[in-house]
Amino acid sequence: MPACVEVLEVGPRDGLQNEKVVFSTADKLHMINGAIDAGVKRIEVASFVHPARVPQMADAEDVISGLRDRSDVTYIGLVLNKRGLLRAIATREAGNRGIDEAGCVAIASDTFAEKNQGQTMRSSVEITKEMIKLAKSEGMSAQATISVSFGCPFEGRIDQSTVVAMAEDIAEAEPREIAIADTIGVGSPIRVTELIHKIKERIPNIPLRAHFHNTRNTGLANAWAAYQAGVQTLDASVGGLGGCPFAPKATGNIGTEDLLYLLAESDIQTDISLNDMIKLAKWTETVLGRIPPAMVSQAGGFPIETSS
Repeated sequence: MPACVEVLEVGPRDGLQNEKVVFSTADKLHMINGAIDAGVKRIEVASFVHPARVPQMADAEDVISGLRDRSDVTYIGLVLNKRGLLRAIATREAGNRGIDEAGCVAIASDTFAEKNQGQTMRSSVEITKEMIKLAKSEGMSAQATISVSFGCPFEGRIDQSTVVAMAEDIAEAEPREIAIADTIGVGSPIRVTELIHKIKERIPNIPLRAHFHNTRNTGLANAWAAYQAGVQTLDASVGGLGGCPFAPKATGNIGTEDLLYLLAESDIQTDISLNDMIKLAKWTETVLGRIPPAMVSQAGGFPIETSS
C-alpha cells in the first residue's frame, strides 16, 4: 500500500453544485484559497455547465479569473461536453493561467447519462475520449471519471464488467488518470476492492482515483478499501458538502477533514493541515447557516488541545 495519498479537493465544485445557499464568487475563492493554504495541491474549482441547469456554477469564468497563479497547484474544471471543454480552454487564452486540467465524465448507465448530460452511456465514453484528446492537444492535462460506477438511482446496480469495459475504452485516449465514482453512495468496501482490482488488471498503466459519497455512511470505509487496493488519489469535499442535482437523495461527499484524520491516524502522509481544513469547514457554516455533515470538524482532532 502507498505511504502517501493525494487528496483532491472537490468542495468548490461538487461540494457546492447542489447547495440551495448561493456561494458568491468571493466565497468560492475564499474556499479555494483556504484549501490551498492548508496544503491542497489539486482542486476542482468549477464546472462548465449551463447555468440554468446548475446555477451554483454560473460564475465559473469569474472564479477562474480570480485564481492565484500557483505553479504548485493544479486547477481542475469539470467538462461534460465539447462546449464545456471549449469554455475551459478559453480561460487559458491571452496569456491567462486558466484551467490546468479538464475533468471529463462518462456515465455507467443510459438513464443517468441522459438526465445528467443528455447522452447515452456509450456516447459519454466516446465524447470523453474526444475531449481528452482535444484537451491534451491544447496543452492541458485531462482525466476521466466514470460516474455511478456502483449504482444508478434509476437503473439499480451497475455490473462491474460494464465499468471495467468503459475504463479500458477510455484508457485508449491516455488520460492522466481514471476515477471510479460512487455518485449516489451505494458502494461497499468489498465491491470497491473487487472493481479496482479488475480495472487494474486490464489497464495497469493508468493511475486510478476514487470518488465516494457518504449517502449511506460507507464513504470512508470505501475510501480505505480503495487505498488498500492501491489507489493513491482520493476525492473529498471540505465539510462533507456535495450532491448531484440529477440524482435523487445523493448527499454529500466524504469530508476532507474526516479523510485527513483517518489517513493521519493510519500514518499515511498527505501534506495537508487537518487543523486548517477544520477551520475552513467551520467557515462554510457561516455561509451555509447550518452545520455541514462531516464529523471531525465538529469533534476536532486528537489529542484534544486544551488551554493551560
